[in-house]
Amino acid sequence: MKNRWLVALDLDGTTLAEDGSISDAVVDQIRRLDAAGHHVVLATGRSAATTIPVLERLEIAPRYLICSNGAITLHRDADAPSGYRREWVETFDPTDALRLIRSHLGAAHFAVEDEHGHFRYTEAFPDATIGLDSEYVTFDELLHQPAARVVVTSPDHETEDFLAVVQRMGLHQVSYAIGWSAWMDISAEGVNKATAAERVRTELGVPRARVMAVGDGRNDIEMLAWAAQSGRGVVMGQAPDDVIAAGNELTGAVHEDGLAQALAWL
Repeated sequence: MKNRWLVALDLDGTTLAEDGSISDAVVDQIRRLDAAGHHVVLATGRSAATTIPVLERLEIAPRYLICSNGAITLHRDADAPSGYRREWVETFDPTDALRLIRSHLGAAHFAVEDEHGHFRYTEAFPDATIGLDSEYVTFDELLHQPAARVVVTSPDHETEDFLAVVQRMGLHQVSYAIGWSAWMDISAEGVNKATAAERVRTELGVPRARVMAVGDGRNDIEMLAWAAQSGRGVVMGQAPDDVIAAGNELTGAVHEDGLAQALAWL
């Protein structure tokens, strides 16, 4: 098929509603684009283990999946147990960042994902975030281990207060994004959904003018800006102002099937 597009879709708050459901309208549009030959790529902060099951609900099998906010990119592989193998993995030493955050947020909860998708956590996290391949450890056991992603949440803080504390920390040599709640994802410096999407675009040979990204969260900001440079950076209607500013289009909120509205254009 000529004129294929690369369509990078965030999951939670974009493809999936708050309760984890996917509307029929969204499923129909995604399947339509996939059947037409466009490259539909899920681009999420979720781990690989919690992303792959979404494909079964959508009934698609894209060549690439972007997980852990760009730290892990999967490639379809029929010989792999899950149907996907790890194609690119970006890791870093989280020790300095973890110690700095703990000095400012003593009651924070931490989870660290390694290059194989295994999580070590200090407090309970939702299974939809870290998956079943996880274990409880002490804080010190998180240190000096290569990490693909660090997840930090602070139940004692409201989102804006949490954001203010993080900005005062002066985190360096890492990339981080603040979520809807007092939640932060940390990756290696310069790693985000946009860097992974650009690598996938290059591999697929799709021109920059035919890229589309749809998202709603602060971890989508770089990807939306990347798509908006030459293509379509579509922001969900419920997104905060700083996310809206990163894109060049606005669609309906997730409860209004905003993703289906955006995809109907292709």
